Amino acid sequence: MTSYVGLDVSLAETSVCVLNSDGKVRYEGKAKSLPDDLVACIRQHAADAERVAIETGQTTALLFKAMKTAGIPVVCLETRHAHKVLSARRNKTDRNDARGLADLVRVGWYREAWVRGASAHAIRSLLLARRMLLVTRRTLENTLRGAVKRFGLIITKTAGGTFTRRAVAAMELDPAYAAFAQPILAVLETVAAQIRVYERQLQSVVRGNATIARLMTVPGIGYLSALAFYSTIEDPARFKRSDDVGPYLGLTPRTHQSGEVDWSGRITKTGDNMTRAYLFEAANVILTRVTKPTPLRAWGATAQRAQRNEEGSGRSGAQTGSHDACHLERWHRI
Repeated sequence: MTSYVGLDVSLAETSVCVLNSDGKVRYEGKAKSLPDDLVACIRQHAADAERVAIETGQTTALLFKAMKTAGIPVVCLETRHAHKVLSARRNKTDRNDARGLADLVRVGWYREAWVRGASAHAIRSLLLARRMLLVTRRTLENTLRGAVKRFGLIITKTAGGTFTRRAVAAMELDPAYAAFAQPILAVLETVAAQIRVYERQLQSVVRGNATIARLMTVPGIGYLSALAFYSTIEDPARFKRSDDVGPYLGLTPRTHQSGEVDWSGRITKTGDNMTRAYLFEAANVILTRVTKPTPLRAWGATAQRAQRNEEGSGRSGAQTGSHDACHLERWHRI
């Protein structure tokens, strides 16, 4: 008899639900959220499992890999899609969520999420850590910029890369500001040094990967954009068509149709926001900074002119958003 398993994972314990092919509960219980314990539980209570459902989460990659290695037919469900279905239940408990996940894979109404491999996960971790330090550096710099005006030392514009030197000079004028700024400047130097460490590690990854090096031959694509795109897509064969990449990255218009209402808005912004931001920057670079004539830049400039002409003819704001979204969607090809 075929069975279907739902796993609602938490840090300590995982709720397990095993359903028969007719939807009847065969087993409900809990197991430790460790790979070996979950594999043993499934083999004991669902040796004939056709599909085992697990949601995306912090430990998903570890558990997914372990179950795949053990020969268990595990599928990772897209969290937003699963949440919409599970929220229809009156009571939210781990037990009910596990049963709901088992029901989803039993009836086949689920959306499978991609689980990154070890190499893509490592690249992703470096990119995210670098971005976190960039946000920290910006916060510290903005704190110094605000303080130097409160102390009345600099009342002119403080933007630009020379501000740090101006802040150091201001410290000599006011001991109170020096007491405030010295620790922040010390942290800033450390953060900047560690950002360079991450960048050197990322650049070493680029040197050993022919695919990333090939992506960098596109005008406007640097090593950060190439690494983000590579680690997000990872396996191009999982997309049936190249046009499927745009929706995956959230670069397609948001639509709403109900009865007589039918409108298209701006891009959905689903999926990976960091990769989408890098691609958006690359598009702007191609259109505004790259001076060498290329077919891609010529196409982008033509699309921009067409957009301005349509806006000038009195097009509605929703239609404008739709055009912008369609324009951005095509950038996934870079």
